[in-house]
Amino acid sequence: MSPVRDEIVWASLPIPALIVDGENRIVAVNVPAEAFLNASLRVLEGQPVGERLNADSVLEDSLDRARERGSALFLNDVGLGTSERAPVLCSVQIAPLSNDGSHLMMLIESREVAGRLGRAMQVKSAAKSAIGMAEMLAHEIKNPLAGITGAAQLLSMGLQGDDRELTELIVAETRRILLLLEQVEQFGNLRPPAQDAVNIHDVLDRARRSAVLGFAAHITFREEYDPSLPACRGDSNQLLQVVLNLIRNAAEACRDGGTIRLRTFYEMSLRVRQSDGQQKGLPLQIEIVDDGPGIPPDMADAIFEPFVSGRENGTGLGLALVSKIISDHGGWIGVESAPGRTAFRISLPVASAPQDNPETP
Repeated sequence: MSPVRDEIVWASLPIPALIVDGENRIVAVNVPAEAFLNASLRVLEGQPVGERLNADSVLEDSLDRARERGSALFLNDVGLGTSERAPVLCSVQIAPLSNDGSHLMMLIESREVAGRLGRAMQVKSAAKSAIGMAEMLAHEIKNPLAGITGAAQLLSMGLQGDDRELTELIVAETRRILLLLEQVEQFGNLRPPAQDAVNIHDVLDRARRSAVLGFAAHITFREEYDPSLPACRGDSNQLLQVVLNLIRNAAEACRDGGTIRLRTFYEMSLRVRQSDGQQKGLPLQIEIVDDGPGIPPDMADAIFEPFVSGRENGTGLGLALVSKIISDHGGWIGVESAPGRTAFRISLPVASAPQDNPETP
């Protein structure tokens, strides 16, 4: 393989990759590895790889064993981290690059990223199921309910006292059901998103300004924006709906006041493989984090499914609609929650489409 081709392969690797020498010191890292280690090659070069990854002796022993055997090794569930971040479970592949074993390549796949992408696929499937259900139920139920409402109103005109109160209850409840069905219909009626270049910071600011004038007046907002973030590709109005829904949920979780943090950053290592085998980058990251009580553990795995809600009288449709919009944008959404911190994270493609599907060299 030519040096130019080697460089293309190295640059196209979507997961962290490192090259270490005979003393297990870092020689080279790719861009995802720089992001994983939160340091540049200039800082990392020459440092012991075990120390930089906060790894125990298992990693060092495995590097030596791969060097002695001259063959690849695979490690599962290895805790790797840095001084700035807690360890995460990873799968590690170690392979010799030369016959004498002087240099080894390490490929690292974080279970955190793989798990988020797997949950995203489940969310997309649930959203599709909700669309079919919405189109059927809304059409079949709305007309009979309108008839029930009209009949109850006519009856109330000739009744008094408790009897009239009962008919008013029928009218109020049928109207509530009609409103619920109108929300369900949004799944089927939502048009495909536009493919415009969208400044996500403008979307976040519009959502924040709207929220503080209404349902989030009791909330303190903190913005942590990456000013160098490129535009994303999508529909600004639909993305605004997503952000408003997430901020509303966060504000309702912090009933007695709290803080919502709006954060954006760039993560080049996040890529997904499409059905045609090509890889698609989702580097633009948006986080909406609140300091509320967190999502109940028994709901965490189903939070994006329709009709799942942790609030009294909640419809459970807001997050299902959010997941559908993000799926239609070709992105994914995930959540991590614990008491005192709930973080919804959205990943989207950038507006410059040519890099979304790099050709395999």
